[in-house]
Amino acid sequence: MVSLLAAMALAAPAAAQEWSQVTTPAPGPTQSIGFYTAGCLQGAQALPLDGPGYEAIRISRNRYWGQPVVLDFIKRLGEQVRQAGQAHLYIGDIGQPRGGPMPSGHASHQVGLDVDIWFERQPGARRAPAERESPRLRSLVRPDDSGIDDAVFTDQHVALLRMAATAPGVDRMFVNKLIKQRLCQTVTGNRGWLNKLVVWPGHDEHFHVRMFCPPGNPQCQRQAGYYADDGCGEQLDLWFTRPPVTLPPPGTVLPPYRPKLPAACQEILRSP
Repeated sequence: MVSLLAAMALAAPAAAQEWSQVTTPAPGPTQSIGFYTAGCLQGAQALPLDGPGYEAIRISRNRYWGQPVVLDFIKRLGEQVRQAGQAHLYIGDIGQPRGGPMPSGHASHQVGLDVDIWFERQPGARRAPAERESPRLRSLVRPDDSGIDDAVFTDQHVALLRMAATAPGVDRMFVNKLIKQRLCQTVTGNRGWLNKLVVWPGHDEHFHVRMFCPPGNPQCQRQAGYYADDGCGEQLDLWFTRPPVTLPPPGTVLPPYRPKLPAACQEILRSP
């Protein structure tokens, strides 16, 4: 068993603060440099804050920057959601204007190829930007972690996860173990898309989509593979018997962690 203190330590505040204070992207063609948890982004593009089927939340964080492949994925998924008659999506963090470590909230999201999508669905009119800083974001899991909260979880969540997992360019999607378990128990027909759903602690209020390194990004480091099948067997059972990663107790202060970034990232950070 590995504590999340070691497995998912956040960037040291001083180092991450430097990246978060840069408010504009680095010039040049879009390039992801390094790994998802230790890298940066040149030529980042901004997600339009509103689009068919989605709206960005927590806009003040300035974390709506990423690779075009991620922005295209969000736009396609939003359109699919709209056409399916579902309420629009809440889009959370993608990355900072130049990627790099964040002062809080993530160890990944550093190369513009990750995006958080919230499970919360709010039908009706869109919120004004100022009202998107602290929206209601309910978990799909019961507060005591005993199972899925069926007062919140619906078939629309299943459809959403299926649409996202079958989209082109998606490497994997991180979800809570109980969400994966429910899908493994209930999904019928074509179950191949369950392979994309990788268990990771948390991820009960949102799911995290990770895209493959796009072509033409030679410095982007691809992540190793994971499940050979749908991941519904021993790999899932392990999270309920001997979880390979555990969350630290509430209020735990994470130790400083300074990811070793590629040398090119210093130039990205310092460029005008």
